[in-house]
Amino acid sequence: MKFFCAKATVSIATAIMLEETETDYDPVLLNFAEGDQLKPEYQTINPKGRVPALVTDHGILTETGAILEYLNTIAGASLVPTDPWAAAQMRAVMYYLASTFHVNHAHRMRGARWADLDASRVDMTAKVPETMGQSCAYVEENCALSPFVMGTDMTVADPWLYTICTWLNGDGVDITAYPKLAAHFDMMNARPSVKAVRDLGLIP
Repeated sequence: MKFFCAKATVSIATAIMLEETETDYDPVLLNFAEGDQLKPEYQTINPKGRVPALVTDHGILTETGAILEYLNTIAGASLVPTDPWAAAQMRAVMYYLASTFHVNHAHRMRGARWADLDASRVDMTAKVPETMGQSCAYVEENCALSPFVMGTDMTVADPWLYTICTWLNGDGVDITAYPKLAAHFDMMNARPSVKAVRDLGLIP
């Protein structure tokens, strides 16, 4: 499989999952600063101009949640709970990561997606430490994180949460203010899969 990714983006989560499942892949690093994601060559892969994108024998797959679950399935891994209620709870966390936590972060550098006025974007950026802190508090108070998001077993939600937490320092949030979240971050940092992704150059 060919894996399109970029440094410091949500594609880190997919990279960790590829390593966790020992899936063979060919990484293609895009340089967002040079606009690789908007060039015609990549637009044919993902017209949304974002990462990750995974080129498989069946076609091209985008969106982090879909990719993480696909990799779990084809690898025969056990990173999605078999119990329907537990699986639904895991997905509820993942949808929160996608729809709220990640979006809060995007307001810092991607304000043009939502606002045209400079003053609006400045105000949006200024709000990021607060909204990211609120998301940290939500996860701290509503997820098990003992040591994983769902409790004692790792799931596909963990690489995604870890990835978002790599952005917290730049977003003006001190992760140590959230002890369970900080412990999760340190635990994930020590995993061989994360070391491999760091060696790939995706994690700053």
